[in-house]
Amino acid sequence: MEGALLITARWLAAIAVLVILLHFLPVHLLSEAIQRVPIARFLLILMGYLLAHVVGVVKWRMVVNAAGARLDYATSAQCYTGGLFAMLFLPSIIGGDVVRLAVGLRRSPKPAAVLAGNVADRFLDMSAQAGLLLLGVLLLPGSVPVGLRSQARHAVYWFAGIATVVVVLLALLYRPLLRGRSVRFRRWLARLRFALRSVSRRPRILFFGWILATAIQTTFLTLTALVATFCGLILPLRDWLFAWPLAKLAALLPLTQGGIGIREAALVGLLSPFGAAPHLVLASGLVWDGVVILGGLMAGIV
Repeated sequence: MEGALLITARWLAAIAVLVILLHFLPVHLLSEAIQRVPIARFLLILMGYLLAHVVGVVKWRMVVNAAGARLDYATSAQCYTGGLFAMLFLPSIIGGDVVRLAVGLRRSPKPAAVLAGNVADRFLDMSAQAGLLLLGVLLLPGSVPVGLRSQARHAVYWFAGIATVVVVLLALLYRPLLRGRSVRFRRWLARLRFALRSVSRRPRILFFGWILATAIQTTFLTLTALVATFCGLILPLRDWLFAWPLAKLAALLPLTQGGIGIREAALVGLLSPFGAAPHLVLASGLVWDGVVILGGLMAGIV
């Protein structure tokens, strides 16, 4: 019951954010921009989105097996697609990782390796997004508006500060949290630590995983830019390299289901200083949401 209320509240929050955006934008122009996207092109974008996730399955399996999970491709596909579906349609604070791990922990002879590999995979994804953002900043020397540049810098400072606090707290609370724990729990933690060491000792796999993660995120970014072009919004790719990773980072906030609404609002705010018409940015975001939702439904079927 609580889960149903949570997911309903998050979908209502997403709708509320979109309604607020629509209140300040010309709805007729927004509708015209969405109608410019032919069905055939929309289906091609959806196909590209799904193919990128096929590569994501290969990457995830490679990383978790490097930690010792021993998962076959069919099980890895079930874990990955279940997580992709859960990000949109199931109530979870950490998205699809809950479902992804729930399947993998049951199927793997070494459950701790699945958890360690999933952590490493998430780190690779975040590193790939950070790399794209850095590339966007490097390609925009002096052309980023002062106010936007300041906001981006503050966001990086906040992110680094939060990460530092989390690391320090974990270091300080490590022994107190273990005190009084059962022998079984300590053994499981030892297995997790061993799995993390196993994957960290395979730098070639981690590097190749980062290459694949960067390729996947670049594909999503390029597909989003193509959708925007179909809607009538033409911007240099470097502008997307700057705004898209920041918008996706904002979408990680557990305020709306799948980050819908938050991501579009962030893109409008980030691309408007570059001369992008807000209604065209929102139109491309809504079409991309359609791609993501249909992709999630198809992943759920898988």
